[in-house]
Amino acid sequence: MVKTYAVIGDPIEHSLSPSIHNAAFKELNLDCTYIAYRIPKGQLKEGVESLRDIKISGFNVTIPHKIEIIEYLDELSSECKVIGAANTISNENGKFVGYNTDMDGFLEPIKKRNIGISGQTALVLGSGGAARAIVAGFAKEGAKKITIAGRTLSKVQEMSKFASSLGVDSEHTTLNNLDVSKFKFIVNATSVGLKNEPSPISTNAINSEHVVYDIIYMPMNTDLIQQSRKNAATVIYGYEMLLGQAVLAFQIWHKIKAPYEAMKKVLLGGF
Repeated sequence: MVKTYAVIGDPIEHSLSPSIHNAAFKELNLDCTYIAYRIPKGQLKEGVESLRDIKISGFNVTIPHKIEIIEYLDELSSECKVIGAANTISNENGKFVGYNTDMDGFLEPIKKRNIGISGQTALVLGSGGAARAIVAGFAKEGAKKITIAGRTLSKVQEMSKFASSLGVDSEHTTLNNLDVSKFKFIVNATSVGLKNEPSPISTNAINSEHVVYDIIYMPMNTDLIQQSRKNAATVIYGYEMLLGQAVLAFQIWHKIKAPYEAMKKVLLGGF
């Protein structure tokens, strides 16, 4: 019997996850399929119930549901409990078990470049589920200080408290009051750039000392990435995190090594 997997969120039409996972299934000759399923904000409870009804084998979660999904799961991994957000759900004997592969998926491209995080400063733009995983990743790797910036003061305050609860020095600010020169890592975990908007921050002070990471993967070259590359910063693309978390999700579901090169090939062919 064909096993069905999905990605849920809204918007969802831009998602490359179906292409990545279907390529993996084809490469390993697995009798599985992966679809995109749009669940608008406010309809998550009904959406999850419909996934239970069809006995879905597993699904990924994207904007705007990564935090709220926790309410509708039966069990959580240790990472999920710490982060308070889930992006990978596995149907294990009828129980929906939540995992978070965003944190390690985010860290993987940094580690691949042999860039150390320990003792460094980081600026994280955003306060959603992905931002929580990123903050947890920086804390896990021993960042000295994390600054959270965003449009909604109450949300960035809450995120800063979350960072502090993980034992890392943290502060919060608005997007208007930023001196980006003092950070080693600058990470965009907002949706600004998804529709080709200008960078959410000024890039004038960015230089070769900075690592700029935009988790948006479509478009690949956001304005933030383009401007930072011009200024000789080390840039990390959103597709790298997407691929990192997808490989980990695949391995949770199938308990076998993911075909990394096949997944990467189809992903880069999507741009």
